[in-house]
Amino acid sequence: MILSHMDTMTLVLAGVFSLIGMAALAYGRRSSRIGIAVGGVILMLFPYFVPNPLIMLVIGAAIVAGMYLFPG
Repeated sequence: MILSHMDTMTLVLAGVFSLIGMAALAYGRRSSRIGIAVGGVILMLFPYFVPNPLIMLVIGAAIVAGMYLFPG
């Protein structure tokens, strides 16, 4: 089972990045900005594959920064 190895910080970060991703996807679809919409999908999906909270924080921050710098 995927969730058996997750600790509290991993679950909190996964929830935060998933919420940011959901908002980015909605905004990207409304404003027709494909880069933000794709970044939102990636933010919602990547926490399932990264078990380390520190690495998850770094990857998530890089994706958010990429959506901000390259909105497409």
